[in-house]
Amino acid sequence: MIRYRRRTLLKASAAFVGASALGFPSIVKAQAEKIRIGHLTPLTGFLGVIGSYAQLGVRLAAEEVNQSGGVLGKQIDLLSEDSINPATAATKAQRMLEQDGAVVLLGEISSASSLTIMQVAERNKKVFLSTGARSDALRGKNCNKYSFHCDIPNTVMVNAVGTALSQKGMVRGKKFFTLTADYIFGHDLLKAAKGFFGSHDANLIGDELIAIDVTDFSPYLLKVRQAKPDVVCCNLAGNQVTNLVKQYAEFGLPYPLVGFNLNTGDAWAAGAGNLGGTWPTVWYHTLINPASQAFVAAFTKKYGKPPENHAWIEYVTLKLLAEAINTTKSTASDELIAYFEKQTQFDIMKARKAYFRSWDHQMVQEAYPFTVKPKDQMKDQWDMLVLGEAVPAANDPLESIYPTREQNPCEMKA
Repeated sequence: MIRYRRRTLLKASAAFVGASALGFPSIVKAQAEKIRIGHLTPLTGFLGVIGSYAQLGVRLAAEEVNQSGGVLGKQIDLLSEDSINPATAATKAQRMLEQDGAVVLLGEISSASSLTIMQVAERNKKVFLSTGARSDALRGKNCNKYSFHCDIPNTVMVNAVGTALSQKGMVRGKKFFTLTADYIFGHDLLKAAKGFFGSHDANLIGDELIAIDVTDFSPYLLKVRQAKPDVVCCNLAGNQVTNLVKQYAEFGLPYPLVGFNLNTGDAWAAGAGNLGGTWPTVWYHTLINPASQAFVAAFTKKYGKPPENHAWIEYVTLKLLAEAINTTKSTASDELIAYFEKQTQFDIMKARKAYFRSWDHQMVQEAYPFTVKPKDQMKDQWDMLVLGEAVPAANDPLESIYPTREQNPCEMKA
């Protein structure tokens, strides 16, 4: 055992007391002069590519907010980390709230990780703005008072693409084969797709559940070839979509490939000439809107590339959070929840403003179908997609493409 002389111990004790009297209060004061926001997004794994865009978008928003005076006269201190997986996401979220002093949680793309963060937020009675998770179940049977959902849910993606396909005569009476990610997001997306097929007289003749670590899709594409569908529908996520698109092009299957989920970062990664068909998106950098184009210019100047849709949604989410805190003059959860539940309208750089529904905390906004440019018409590697008309149409209520109360089993605890 190591022993210390009494004089040494007394000096150490005096030094500790001095630090307590002088150093710790200054640390506490420094923390009080900033507003800490906990941000989580996947930076590794099959969602890592789009997660990196998300982190760039939220950082740009924090910088701009701070440059304009911050919130409540204080600077935002953004704590941004890799969520990695559902268990790690929950652990990091708890640490951010309990030890780091975060007043709000924000971020995530994985529906599985978002669910665990939602549970942490509810236990700690802190607001969580879920930016990129799309499972209907999160704002349905798993909804809670403290969680708000900013991205379009699966049902909206299905309705956006399904409407576009219907207009082309590609739904009624047609045979579909689906390839689905085997986790909560994929299961949920397949459920929404089945609902659309059933109500539009389409036939689902086959579906394959695919683990999220699968990279070779040839066994599944052989089953598609044997089934001879009219349309193949992708219900995968992240870089699995990219890999499927590339391998589908190599197989040379004659059946059109469409999808009920695609993020533009994964579309770009597929490469020119490989992607085709009709897909959904929540935003694209060519959208004609002055505020949107200003964001694209700022992002491109800073990072040397245009923003992907997750960069956009993280950017507008932090901006609307800052607006909410400044308006309510509070970071208290109850104050923020009440403000959002008033269905306050926010400018999210689209033709129509968005708002959170009071009863399921879903942000209601426009969505878009898109098609793919021929390779010889692309100006650069990012000039790949052509946005269709916003869904719903300008004269239709925004909520017409969202699950209704009867369709969405959300029962929020008081």
